[in-house]
Amino acid sequence: MKHPLSLPAVVLAAVLAACKASPPPTSAEIEAVAMHARQAGDHQAERKVRSWAGQDMPVAERELALIYQPRPERRVEALSLFEQAARAGDTEAAFELGQMLRAATPAQAWLWYRQAAQQGHAKAALMLGLLAANGEGVAKDQDEAARWLAKSSELGNAHAMFLLYNAYREGRGVPRDLAKGRVWLEEAAHHEYPPAIQELAMTMQGDDALRAGHLMKEATEHRHNNWNRF
Repeated sequence: MKHPLSLPAVVLAAVLAACKASPPPTSAEIEAVAMHARQAGDHQAERKVRSWAGQDMPVAERELALIYQPRPERRVEALSLFEQAARAGDTEAAFELGQMLRAATPAQAWLWYRQAAQQGHAKAALMLGLLAANGEGVAKDQDEAARWLAKSSELGNAHAMFLLYNAYREGRGVPRDLAKGRVWLEEAAHHEYPPAIQELAMTMQGDDALRAGHLMKEATEHRHNNWNRF
């Protein structure tokens, strides 16, 4: 009995079959083929992404860099591809380039994170907040850190929301304001960030023990199931 192709395989086959057509692939098609190459180790899919990257397609350059990134022997190529894509305006490539450069050259990482953050990348703005708070790549500056944490929070990053809560609670980089801090704590918990849920539970133990207990249980569940999201 023949087994039908799974939906992802059907989609991949359709994309690869369409490669000979004149219209260039969409970003979604490139990302789908690249994801298959990474997850399944499909050499044909990797060759196709490499072919697209050779046609100066920034999304393909970024996706090929993501394929190469875990391979030590391909690190230099990954860096080069991320930079090409970032210089062409690819936001995710700028962020990933910052990630690769942070340990060795944080000052360069700062520049690429800033480019991504200015283009609306929430996690890049979070990283700028962390670098400024710790004095990595730039002078230590709590005001600068708070500004980037605020931007990241406004873009929806729950980790940044929790750090901004602490900044308002302690008066680091912003005027001490427990009410504003509580708003960001609640928002981070609403986004299912485990430390925020746990912190919110601890602040409620004296007033609402039942809800505090539910929150502590929820924090434990999210810590096990969703931590990689942050």
